[in-house]
Amino acid sequence: MDDKVRYVNKSSYRLKVVKSLDTEAKMPREISADCDILPNHISNVLKQLRENEIVECINPEVKKGRLYRLSDDGLEVLKKLD
Repeated sequence: MDDKVRYVNKSSYRLKVVKSLDTEAKMPREISADCDILPNHISNVLKQLRENEIVECINPEVKKGRLYRLSDDGLEVLKKLD
């Protein structure tokens, strides 16, 4: 788990996205607004975090309006960031 915490801490964008998802599932545009990061960067960060099993998409079958939330590992990472 410590490797995932280090991975998140290495990028301010990853850190902001994880903290943005602390309480609820959000769409990428909501995360973008919360973090003040351009939407195209959010897409890349979400992809990286998904690949590392830190976030998960809860409705992958839809093209627009996908919702992302922290996975169980992501919740553990968030606890260790605080």
